[in-house]
Amino acid sequence: MPPTEAPLTSAQPRLIILRVAIASPLRRLFDYLPAPDENKPLQIGSRLSVPFGHQKAVMGILVEITDNTLTPTHKLKPIHNVIDDQPVVEADILALCQWCASYYQHPLGDVLHTAIPTLLRRPEVIPQEYVTLWQLTEQGRQLKAESLKRAKRQAQAWTLLSQSPKLTTDALTQQGVSTQTLKALAQKGLAHSSQQPRQNPSLSDVLPNTQTPLSLNAEQASALERIRFNHYGCYLLEGVTGSGKTEVYLQAIAKVLDHHQQALVLVPEIGLTPQTLGRFEARFNTPIALLHSGLSDKQRYRAWQQAKSGVARIVIGTRSSVFTDLPALGLIIVDEEHDLSYKQQEGIRYCARDVAVVRAKNRNIPLLLGSATPALESLHNALSGRYQHLVLQQRATRAPLPLVNCIDTADESIAANTLTAIGQALAQQQQVLVFINRRGYAPVLICGDCSWISQCQHCDSRMTLHQHPHRLHCHHCDTRMRVPTQCPNCHSHQLHPLGQGTQRSEEQLTTHFPDTDIIRIDRDTTRNRQAMATAITSINSGKPCILVGTQMLAKGHHFPNVSLVVVLGLDSHFFSGDFRGPERMGQLLTQVSGRAGRASLQGRVLLQTQFSDHPLLQQLLQEGYHTFAKQLLQAREQLSMPPYCFIALIRCHAQQPTAALGFLQQARTLAEACVPASDTLSYIGPLPAAMEKRNNRYHYQLQIKAHKRSQLHHLLNQLGHALESHRQPKGLHWVIDVDPQET
Repeated sequence: MPPTEAPLTSAQPRLIILRVAIASPLRRLFDYLPAPDENKPLQIGSRLSVPFGHQKAVMGILVEITDNTLTPTHKLKPIHNVIDDQPVVEADILALCQWCASYYQHPLGDVLHTAIPTLLRRPEVIPQEYVTLWQLTEQGRQLKAESLKRAKRQAQAWTLLSQSPKLTTDALTQQGVSTQTLKALAQKGLAHSSQQPRQNPSLSDVLPNTQTPLSLNAEQASALERIRFNHYGCYLLEGVTGSGKTEVYLQAIAKVLDHHQQALVLVPEIGLTPQTLGRFEARFNTPIALLHSGLSDKQRYRAWQQAKSGVARIVIGTRSSVFTDLPALGLIIVDEEHDLSYKQQEGIRYCARDVAVVRAKNRNIPLLLGSATPALESLHNALSGRYQHLVLQQRATRAPLPLVNCIDTADESIAANTLTAIGQALAQQQQVLVFINRRGYAPVLICGDCSWISQCQHCDSRMTLHQHPHRLHCHHCDTRMRVPTQCPNCHSHQLHPLGQGTQRSEEQLTTHFPDTDIIRIDRDTTRNRQAMATAITSINSGKPCILVGTQMLAKGHHFPNVSLVVVLGLDSHFFSGDFRGPERMGQLLTQVSGRAGRASLQGRVLLQTQFSDHPLLQQLLQEGYHTFAKQLLQAREQLSMPPYCFIALIRCHAQQPTAALGFLQQARTLAEACVPASDTLSYIGPLPAAMEKRNNRYHYQLQIKAHKRSQLHHLLNQLGHALESHRQPKGLHWVIDVDPQET
């Protein structure tokens, strides 16, 4: 007979088991014992330093305190220590992360790591941060202003310091004062510096607005009135480009601030952050925190602290900001809710828009989804009554929507008629936007004799020709190489660029308009943190210029003096292998067209295409995005595709294609053993991914499609654990992608 456990008596201490989430590929929690000499209290959501495998110390989050474990107690290790005095993950964020881990079939430890700043992911206390304070010396205070008239920068610094008793280096830098200037003042004995600990933020009050709200038109006012604050509701604000969605956001936020609550605003790209921040700072006299990947770890941690403490009443951020702890959260806004950037494509493949829906519901607050081109899933929810549908059909300035004309051409270079129209707009002191969603000079280099093309050796992709710097560059694996002077295949010197990129468009425009400022905005020109903000400032000056760029220019920007938009290279979207291709084409064309004529100017769009009579394009141009999207929804329903079904992909990549295929075939066998294929659930694959070879690894996928979400997740729960328990070839990686946006 197995030995029986002795019953606990009052003399026996209660067993305490700490259940900890650790960033690990394993979808489970790990049990530990308390540290024998720990003085800090054990609180759910606290960071712990724990031993893990061969690692002496890793950071874990305490998720549960219990008195039972499936692991023999003699095998349990004690934690090293509790790192912080207070939890870093509050109860509502922990619940959100647990939902996220369950829905997206991902380890909770990884999700919790995503939810906190990088500095908190280490098993250590964050050291006290110090700031440098500058102040004038007695000699500096007695100085007369004219004494520094030959040193203008030092005079500026002296003036600022004479107006305030102490200023931080950061505050002076924001005013254009360099550290070299401050050191020069110190060398003259006019100023000195001191160090003091950076103060932890504390709750702040909201001061009166600094800018008077604009008058809302009838549609905007109706939309704002329908939002029920302090109650959960998901509102789809569908407004044509330039309809004043941002003003509705601002006035909704004002109502939240009046009730001493916080607002979270999600934007799809870092590039939109400076423009959004500028409008918000001009309106609200309250601290605003920014959270995006362009910040340093320290900057991101400070912003997170400001949000968590309540100092920042408004948080503006990109995708991962949806997990930011805001104790007084009263409203969430997701701007450009249709944007693909909200879907994480690596690691935990969550969609920030959908996580925001769950967070708003858990907090019983409103969620506002805004777009001129809503995702079909969001539009379906609005049309079916699951979301409330708020519609803005007219532009806030009452300017008409731009006129769209097609120019029939198979050539991707800028046509003669287009160049004439650009010249006419510039002559009228207006701005022009030339859109081509392709970086570089040309998408491929080709040999005119043997048809050799610049293929990447590591990917099923062609290498893009760049002029500055002059090289071939694979945008998928980042391989770079010199441009050959002769064909590697036949040694011919007849190498020619084929196709059009932003650099080649810029070159062509520079040739035709040598006296006009041409501003190119793409990934290559905006690597510097300030480059995008500088470009936007230049554009907003209103000076005639030509903007050349990728879809970074199509997202939510307001350029009042742009009267003409030219669209190049859209034809590839008509024949996409992804079932979402037509939707993306309609969104992209509508969004970029909406940059024209947003103020008093009549907007005009020239679309260069060889498919001007394509039925989908004609419907989009003649009837608008809403009707176009409803037509796509009908087609999706007939084909039983999302949002009328639910899809998950098992994605796998390995150094050998046979390893990836074998794993996915095993996955299908396990899945069919759990839930056989039927009329309500089907399996497709394993099949190669859209790009089979990428960075010397072979990518394959298995698609699972179900009519009911619950049926799909029931299967994925079983399948995920089954796949984890099977031994896998070395170097093979797999992930479950729920609600994939790219198939």
